[in-house]
Formats: sequence, structure tokens, C-alpha cells
Amino acid sequence: MTAVASSVQGQHADWLVPDWPAPPGVHALCTTRAGGVSHAPYDELNLGAHVGDDPQAVAANRQIVQSALQSTTPGARAVFLNQVHGDGVALLDVGTPDGTEADACVASAPGAVCTIMVADCLPVLLAHRSGLVVAAAHAGWRGLAGHAGQGVLESAFKHFCHEALVRHASVAIKNGASAPASPAASELAAHTLAWLGPCIGPTAFEVGAEVRAAFCDAPSALGAAAAQCFVARPDAPGKYLCDLAGLARLRLQAMGITAIYGNDSTAPWCTVTQASRFFSHRRDSVALGGSGRFAACIWRG
Repeated sequence: MTAVASSVQGQHADWLVPDWPAPPGVHALCTTRAGGVSHAPYDELNLGAHVGDDPQAVAANRQIVQSALQSTTPGARAVFLNQVHGDGVALLDVGTPDGTEADACVASAPGAVCTIMVADCLPVLLAHRSGLVVAAAHAGWRGLAGHAGQGVLESAFKHFCHEALVRHASVAIKNGASAPASPAASELAAHTLAWLGPCIGPTAFEVGAEVRAAFCDAPSALGAAAAQCFVARPDAPGKYLCDLAGLARLRLQAMGITAIYGNDSTAPWCTVTQASRFFSHRRDSVALGGSGRFAACIWRG
């Protein structure tokens, strides 16, 4: 995990800033456990209002994040979704209410902060190189697998492309030009950056045969490649260790997005093994009675 200088004023020193060639005006960060007021087992910066933590502590923690965002972009606001492990996508502006049900979000409005909460699932951030559109997705295995090879990343990118086309046409017309020809999705993908945040790692994510089948038996060309992301456990028949970030990289690459940064499936990115830094539902819910949520955020300034 590469450390980079913070581009977000007012953020906690332990939070992550994506190490990627983001276009001017695009900002992103990923919180950790550090910097909040919640008590164990939600210590410290739990942002999830649905996990059993003190609501006042959650509200205070969210305000800490909002203050960090606004120190870089006055008026910026993180929108906290109601994530349901599906493939729904919300188009955000700064007035979108918290609790909007979706597992991905897209924004072109300055200050509308796409925000994904996780505690083992994979947060994925997208930015078009023009800087006009950003997006974020919550990729647990169910949402990532989706149906017939179409899951939350494909759904998010479809809406991302639509908003990119709208924004490009709007800018052209504003500058006195006629609306440009709509580029193909493949062209948009070639100019899209992706960043994968921390998630449960390939040495910790044990799954059953049904999870493997959801990826490897899907009617797509990815079955053979997806199989490489599963390692059978010889001591537990029918069980596999799963590389969730690896599966996401395959899905992104299949869409033509090859500029992929962040989580490379190595140990520092694993939410389960990096207990002092990240929340983990799988690690903490049984042992401690609950787990908090950290968040990945992306927005236009």
C-alpha cells in the first residue's frame, strides 16, 4: 500500500488518499478506524448508522468527515446510502438525502460526494479523465456477481457513461460548439480511472461452492479467469479462499477499464488482518458483537 501526500485538507493522517493520476478538481479519500468518537467495538470512526452504535456518536463521526470534505471543497456533502448488496445506482447532487437505497452512485455536480461504506466488501471509485464525472460502488460478492455476468460494477459504469455523455455535450454547447458525436462505451472506458479500496483479502475470505459458481459458471468469457481467483481448501471440502479484489479487476478489465489502482490483493489491503486500521464484519461481529463501517469517497471540487 503506497502512502501519498494528502490532497484533502483537514483529514486524519491515517486516512488513505488514492495514489492515482486523478484529473484536476477530482478529490478522493478513504477513511479508517482513526479519528472518531465511537467506543468499542465501533472504535473510533464508525460511519454506519445501522450497526448498533450510539446514534449521536455516528452523527459526530459523519460530521468529522463532512468537515474534512468541506475544508477542501466548501459546501461539499457526503451522501450516505442505504446499501442492500444489489446493483441499484443513484445519481447524486448535494441535496440527495441520506438513506437513498443504492449500491452505487454517480455524480457530476460539484460537491456531491459519492460515498460507499464498507467493512469487508470492496469500495470501487471511478473518475473520467475529463474530471466531469465520478462514481463509487459497493462491491460485495453478491453485488459483484450480479446476474448473468452483470453486477454492480457494470450497472455503475452504464450510468457513469450516460452522465459523461450528458456532461460532455453540455460543455460543448456551453462553449458554442454543436453537441459532439457520442463516443462508444469502449472509448469512455479507455479514459476512465478506477481505484479499489481495502476489502477482505484472499487469505481471509472463505466462501462456499455457490459463490464460486456465481462467478465461474456465469455465461461470459470470464469463467476461466475467475476460477483463478478461487483456491480450494484441502482441509475443508467445498470451501474456497476467494480474491474479491481480483474478481473486481477482471470485471473492470472486461468493460475496457484498464487504468486500475489501489488494492492489489496484498496483505496491507486486507480488512480482516489489518485489525488496528480497518473495520471487519467477518472478524468482529461474532467475536465482539458488532463492527463499524469506514467509507470511500470521491467528488468534484
